[in-house]
Amino acid sequence: MNIPNTVTLFRFILIPIYLWIFFSEIPHRMEWAFFVLLLAGMTDVVDGYLARKNKQVTQLGIMLDPLADKLMMLAVFLSLLASQRISIPAALAIFLRDLGMIIASAFFHFQGKLTVPANLMGKLTTVLYYIALSLLMFDHPIGGEFLWGVIIFSFLTSFVYLFQFKQINQKIM
Repeated sequence: MNIPNTVTLFRFILIPIYLWIFFSEIPHRMEWAFFVLLLAGMTDVVDGYLARKNKQVTQLGIMLDPLADKLMMLAVFLSLLASQRISIPAALAIFLRDLGMIIASAFFHFQGKLTVPANLMGKLTTVLYYIALSLLMFDHPIGGEFLWGVIIFSFLTSFVYLFQFKQINQKIM
């Protein structure tokens, strides 16, 4: 297990910590929950940087990194849904898209297919989701509309990934 993959595994640990804080009664819980979310985002940048810099990009990391991102995002969006900060249709769209990406990635990985590493559109989608989350967590008036823009962009990004997946796996056949 290399350092970038260990940092990625740390992000999985942050998910229940975020949920515990979000649903707790501690003072400034939203600020603390947002801090955990930012920590997850920063460690995402760090693990990717370390993997590339130290030439430690692995198939395991390529699969675990987006899985950690997706599961954190799902946890955050489910907490926002439970606290009525986002609508059911928005949560359903996010959930279905991310669940589809997780299932497809795991399915193809275990079939020995190559998975597509994060690209610029995927990274931009993640940044935009973080912005939407911050707007929603702190009840900003444009949060809902901004979120729908990000959802649409995320579906476009998914289609790009599917196209790239098809391309890289046709090359190895």
